[in-house]
Amino acid sequence: MKFRHSNRVFISPHYLRPNHQHQWRQFSTSFLKKFRTTPQARASFNGGSNNSQGNTFLVPGATLATLLMLGALHARRLYDDKKVEEAREKGIEIEFKPDVKASFLRMLPLRSISRFWGFLTSVEFPVWMRPYVYKAWAGAFHSNLEEAALPLDEYASLREFFVRTLKEGSRPIDPDLHCLVSPVDGIILRFGELKGVGAMIEQVKGFSYSVSSLLGSSPFLPMIAEGDMREESGEEECTLTEKRKKSWWRISLASPKVRDAMSARPMKGLYYCVIYLKPGDYHRVHSPVDWNVLVRRHFSGRLFPLNERATRTIRNLYVENERVVLEGMWQEGFMAIAAIGATNIGSIELFIEPELRTNRPRKKLLHSEPPEERVYEPEGVGVMLKKGDEMAAFNMGSTVVLVFQAPTLKSLKSGDISSDFRFCVKRGDKIRVGEALGKQRSLSTSSETR
Repeated sequence: MKFRHSNRVFISPHYLRPNHQHQWRQFSTSFLKKFRTTPQARASFNGGSNNSQGNTFLVPGATLATLLMLGALHARRLYDDKKVEEAREKGIEIEFKPDVKASFLRMLPLRSISRFWGFLTSVEFPVWMRPYVYKAWAGAFHSNLEEAALPLDEYASLREFFVRTLKEGSRPIDPDLHCLVSPVDGIILRFGELKGVGAMIEQVKGFSYSVSSLLGSSPFLPMIAEGDMREESGEEECTLTEKRKKSWWRISLASPKVRDAMSARPMKGLYYCVIYLKPGDYHRVHSPVDWNVLVRRHFSGRLFPLNERATRTIRNLYVENERVVLEGMWQEGFMAIAAIGATNIGSIELFIEPELRTNRPRKKLLHSEPPEERVYEPEGVGVMLKKGDEMAAFNMGSTVVLVFQAPTLKSLKSGDISSDFRFCVKRGDKIRVGEALGKQRSLSTSSETR
């Protein structure tokens, strides 16, 4: 899969040319003039066209800026990780608590900052420098360079390195047909079954958000009205279709609050799982099951960071941030994947729709504008993906939220309905693409007893 990149920009550190200070000043002046006047350079910074025109510039200070940013990110990560580990060792679960810094983030132009960082990471390094830069990155963020599909000197920029492919066989996919696998490399933050009115997903202890506010108004989401537990499929489909026809402003003006009626509750067997990708993780997103992708929604929201501190200090973090939601059906029912953008680049590449652009300059100030939606053709079939297929890629770290249906069993004696699905992970576990998130309990139990 080929990615689009901004203009190729060569870096030439000053210490490599000690006898050419006058020429270096000329190059610096030339770059600043070109950056102000060249449409392609401005488009790259503003999230516009990514088509390279072959122009090459010398970027004074870009290397230093990149290294300083990497150092700051690494120092912050070490601090956050230390605090989390200390809390876990003491058996303490960190609770939600807003602070002044979280409020200050709302005043910053994070989208513009992220586009500028995206421009810096698109800078093309000299071939000889590339291995040193990427090894420094790998050391800071614990990336496994031995898995990279290409030699390090073939990744022209940090952006190319972020979305690198892996050697064949690096991520074996669990072949169990009834097993749902992880779509990304990351850390399990939260998981569970959606129950009760509103179908709330826990962001952190003390604060939750609704699944409807995350995914948007959907005719496929298996929700039923409170007090109406009828299971006839025709009535459920009619109710969901009527909800779909509601005007957007009635359910979105309170953004980022719940976007759907709180009187609805999920049907039995609806689950969720939240996985966080660190900057050093493998950044591609794979299909967790065989399924048909029917709808895509793009929410052009904010770009708050998604680290541990942000999760426990910013309300509705995943609902406010820019995200791409893919929604469809698999053999057990509903399936949705929300790829959530974060500060620094904030770009999400969608392989099944390469023309999609994220982190574009906003034309409206209101965050309650409806998402951009596309129904994939043919309608009712959409795009068919196999388990393990590449779906998307993040630039820098981010988060993925899975929402899916799984089997339920009905007791013949009592008539009670219980879950037939179990998760294979624990909170805080590190997981890789292709490893089992969960599977059907009755099948796994029968296979273990054989």
